[in-house]
Amino acid sequence: MPRFFLVAALTLAVLAPVPAPAAPEGTMTWAVHTTLAPTNFDPAETPGIITPFMVYYALHDALVKPMPGNPRAPSLAESWSASKDGLTYDFVLRKGVKFHNGEPLTAEDVKFSFERYRGTSAKILKDRVASIETPDAGRVRFRLKQPWPDFMTFYSTATGAGWIVPRKYVEKVGDDGFKKAPVGAGPYKFVSTQPGVEIVFEAFEQYWRKAPSVKRLVFKVIPDESTRLAALKRGEADIVYSIRGALAEELRRTPGLTLKPAVIQAPFWIYFADQWDPKSPWHDKRVRLAANHALDRTAINQAETLGFSKITWSIIPSTFDFFWQPPPYRYDPQQAKKLLAEAGYPNGFDGGEYFCDTAYANLAEAALNYLQAVGIRVRLRPLERAAFFKGFGEKKFKNLIQGASGAFGNAATRLEAFVVTGGTYVYGGYPDLDGLFAEQVNETNPRVRQQILHKIQQLVHDKVMFAHLWELAFINGAGPRVAESGLGLIAGHAYSAPYEDLKLKAK
Repeated sequence: MPRFFLVAALTLAVLAPVPAPAAPEGTMTWAVHTTLAPTNFDPAETPGIITPFMVYYALHDALVKPMPGNPRAPSLAESWSASKDGLTYDFVLRKGVKFHNGEPLTAEDVKFSFERYRGTSAKILKDRVASIETPDAGRVRFRLKQPWPDFMTFYSTATGAGWIVPRKYVEKVGDDGFKKAPVGAGPYKFVSTQPGVEIVFEAFEQYWRKAPSVKRLVFKVIPDESTRLAALKRGEADIVYSIRGALAEELRRTPGLTLKPAVIQAPFWIYFADQWDPKSPWHDKRVRLAANHALDRTAINQAETLGFSKITWSIIPSTFDFFWQPPPYRYDPQQAKKLLAEAGYPNGFDGGEYFCDTAYANLAEAALNYLQAVGIRVRLRPLERAAFFKGFGEKKFKNLIQGASGAFGNAATRLEAFVVTGGTYVYGGYPDLDGLFAEQVNETNPRVRQQILHKIQQLVHDKVMFAHLWELAFINGAGPRVAESGLGLIAGHAYSAPYEDLKLKAK
């Protein structure tokens, strides 16, 4: 080809318009297993469980958050660094990020979001941060009182403190107004909600990472498992959460539907809330041991989650840093009865109420049946999730509580929330555990710190503070219209995410 024509052709190629990304289209609908309360719109109230992140990954964004292939991915912060002495953390904000109302995201929003945070682990975060500085609109600096190896774990993964809300808008409408009409910086903007019924989001095409391909997301609250599965089979839902037992088998056998099981970082356990009350039968360690020996965890796992869940004997996820593997309790109802007799209850006893999240009442019923078989008579008290965790955190329950958490973090973040005195869900404490936890907080030697955290977990086991049930295999389903469900893209995350990566099949 002559040089003139070659240059002309290259020029035309450069000047040719680049096709614009396809506009978002279509609707993807979820059948959700639990009520999504207005509090789930506000990162300031993050309760230390994974549920609100179902909403956060659509509506909001964080400086740093778990993403596919990276448990600590730069998001609203394009980079961050820590000083050699461990006392200063600097974040450089991504340029050009806007909230859904058009306001630019600045360092003041980051500072405001941290200072406003009152959710789980707020005290440990704020007690250890000396100051937050905003040198300019694009930079934030946290100064710590002492070196704290877990600062980034608590700030970026285990809490909602690093998820950013717009300062001016929140100050204008107030906390209640924000829950009614939330504004975020995530890939989807809020459209409407009917509390306890559904939430609707619409694509925010200016999202910094990329424009979503699905136009509208609809989360329908369907508490009944069989009704959720029926909605998936009829095409009324594209993705369904939490299908178990015989219904999971039915889902697996149904042509066009896809079973999506995943073991997530969500141990379930029975918390002996009255173990510090000398008047309670649960104060006796032998009674707590009896409850552990009464449970046939393998049979429960097979019946409810098709054997996909893991029995790990710990409230700490087995994938977390500093996890210590406890020894197992064998299923031994005769040993359970023997222990009860030694504790003065040869005919069993009234164990009070067993509080649980209604979405996992079937797990509670299975555990309750095994307890009653050895003479521990308890009454089930299922509560809607928001009410359950509110009551749990406000220390309103007694006797037995079915605890659980799928939040990100490490062994220390779980111990802080569920074991150490003053934790969000802690009803009593032990001085030796509290002392060891305080010792590890500022320990910068990873080997020494691991030894301390392992010792704490060993003491939790020795004191029989809990009866572990399982590390949940969250079994979901996807329908025939779904090309990418988002399920399993983020390691350990229970729900679909990132939402901007979701795809529907071409028509």
